[in-house]
Amino acid sequence: MPPRASAPKVLEPDPPATCRVYVIELDPAVLKDRRFRAENPRYARGKLCLYVGSTALTPEERFANHRRGHKGNRYAGEFGVRLRPDFYRHYPPMSRLEAELTEREVALELRAEGFAVWFNV
Repeated sequence: MPPRASAPKVLEPDPPATCRVYVIELDPAVLKDRRFRAENPRYARGKLCLYVGSTALTPEERFANHRRGHKGNRYAGEFGVRLRPDFYRHYPPMSRLEAELTEREVALELRAEGFAVWFNV
């Protein structure tokens, strides 16, 4: 019996570009946290401490959630000072997967520049 012809593949549409990467400046007091310090062994004294995240909300809404403790990161909630759009405003909205990949990339690039950075992806 000859093999059956498979149905033509249907291309899935690209996921909607609804997510954003954001950066929060953290109070330098976060450096007292052993776990935070351990993740940033090449921190250059005097550089900023930062949290990098991605969200489907606006960065402002997400920061407010961190501050309230609603689905928030402990460092962003306890030590978050302000958003730093100078680090993220040039990134356009993107899919969830793209945002998570970009979050990791941005965080690692900032660490390589001597910043102390926390991220979750």
